[in-house]
Amino acid sequence: MTDNAAPSAGSLVTGSEIARLAGVTRAAVSNWRRRYDDFPAPAGGGANSPLFVLADVQAWLDRQRKGHGVSEEVQLWQALRGVYGDEMVSGIADVAQLLAGDASCASAQLPREAVRLARSLAEGGSAGDVVDALAERFTDSVRRAGSDQVTSPRIARAVRHLAGEVTDDATLFDPACGIGTLLLTIGPERGPRRYGQESDARSARFAQLRADLTGRTGADIVAGDSLRADRWPDLKADLVVCDPPVSDTDWGREELLLDSRWEFGTPSRAEGELAWLQHAYAHTAPGGRVLMVMPASVAYRKAGRRIRAELVRRGVLTQVTALPPGTAASHALPVHVWQLRRPESVGAAATGVRMVDLTANDPGGSLEPGPGQVADVPLIDLLDDTVDLTPGRHVAESHRDYAAEYRSLRRELAEQVGMLAELLPVLTAGDGPGLLEGPSVGVAELVRAGLVEYGDHPEPVSVSDQLDTDFLQGFLRSAANTRRSTSASGTFRLDGKGARIPQLDIAGQRRYGAAFRALREFQERARKVAELSREATELAREGLGNGALTPETET
Repeated sequence: MTDNAAPSAGSLVTGSEIARLAGVTRAAVSNWRRRYDDFPAPAGGGANSPLFVLADVQAWLDRQRKGHGVSEEVQLWQALRGVYGDEMVSGIADVAQLLAGDASCASAQLPREAVRLARSLAEGGSAGDVVDALAERFTDSVRRAGSDQVTSPRIARAVRHLAGEVTDDATLFDPACGIGTLLLTIGPERGPRRYGQESDARSARFAQLRADLTGRTGADIVAGDSLRADRWPDLKADLVVCDPPVSDTDWGREELLLDSRWEFGTPSRAEGELAWLQHAYAHTAPGGRVLMVMPASVAYRKAGRRIRAELVRRGVLTQVTALPPGTAASHALPVHVWQLRRPESVGAAATGVRMVDLTANDPGGSLEPGPGQVADVPLIDLLDDTVDLTPGRHVAESHRDYAAEYRSLRRELAEQVGMLAELLPVLTAGDGPGLLEGPSVGVAELVRAGLVEYGDHPEPVSVSDQLDTDFLQGFLRSAANTRRSTSASGTFRLDGKGARIPQLDIAGQRRYGAAFRALREFQERARKVAELSREATELAREGLGNGALTPETET
């Protein structure tokens, strides 16, 4: 459903569609469901994506007089946009600071109307509801602008799913936390200790205020560049989550060449994501995990091969999940989530990597893989010349039926070889010089006479019953004409108009044409046999090597 389309009265609608109807965010709709006992109950969908009867929702909105005119939430956003423009993160941070009780500082730039609206919204709900709604609206506005400045809701959902249950006494860390999307939404609201760092001071300020106003006690978020100036050098977390800056070649490599964090190798300038990955791992406690959002290209780029190999060899990388295209906010390319675990003791490293390929799924659909979307790959199978960690490649291979595929290739090869011998024409000894040594005619003359055309064809074709096309094209590739079409450097380029063909009656032409046609078909079939032979050989070697195939037992 598009933003502009109105659903029919008898249809079911999602929370997002209710938000659009009422001119509020999804967070506001969630708050209504918690605060109002008479809000319509779900009529379908699941626990995470309930559906509601549109007519019941519209009746409730009318009773509550919500959705009439422009909501205060929208008015607040518009008032901030008018003053802050593209610096909206400063605007929402100032509102959060106002609601936290620091009115003198925050209201210095806030317009009077924004102050009134923010306080009115907080009185009708809570300060935490207001900042959550502003964070959601900011995320949506950045997404629509095609930026990766913030973590998209779908990526956040995927990371939460992969994180699983987080205990109340866990320590969480996000070294590039932005406005707190991952750090503040993983695990229970109260209990875990949360640490964050963000290079953009405005985002860090908002993330800390958001944590305070929404009851995330124990959150400590600071500003600064995590790679160049780590503010938490001694921190060891149970779970490190991160959606790092992508394609950042200015991550500080020259300044950090000898840094102890590069346990698996010093990343190149183009591999900033692998610097963030190792930074996160350096802050992981024994038994702790890392969940790192990665561009798909990091899994196979040549520059990062050595680091990938070390991650695999040491048994630190435990899972790579390829999320569906469209999960990221700013592009339709697939993204991966890499999971690392620091061994609790010597010998406790992983013996394989679980590969999960969800790229065929709907980006808003289930995150549970089907039976054909998972493969547990032994470490040795990953340590080849490329160390390609793309899940799709390994999942497809793990579900490959080597025996059936080998039988099919062998059968097709036998059929093609059998037909190959039959195609080669029977030729007998000639009794004189080649036909081109006798009377001949230039192809250019045939073109001028209207007997030959090129059109869209790479080679000339006959348009007359006086000339056989197979005869024409066969003699074009004779030795004499090939010499005319070969340059001094040895490059062959068919020059049909400069070639000559023998003068022969149509019956003789057809006899030669049939032989040339058989040779061409023989050549094409031979190429097919060669390709099938190569495929069968590679499949047999791979299958014998990985145990999927075994030699037949002698009887």
